[in-house]
Amino acid sequence: MIVASIITCPHCAHQATEIMPENACQYFYVCTFCGEMLKPKPGDCCVFCSYGTVPCPPMQQGIDCC
Repeated sequence: MIVASIITCPHCAHQATEIMPENACQYFYVCTFCGEMLKPKPGDCCVFCSYGTVPCPPMQQGIDCC
């Protein structure tokens, strides 16, 4: 399982490598550059599935986490 993901802010395009929680989805993320609070896109379970390079661990394991 991959736990690191590069998350890209859709507002300022800043990228940051973050460690994802292994047993849960992360619904909110505050951009470390512009301070914008990110929420998942409609239909996604978390910010990593919406804006990250790797889906969250529950999705990688095929677990419906929504």
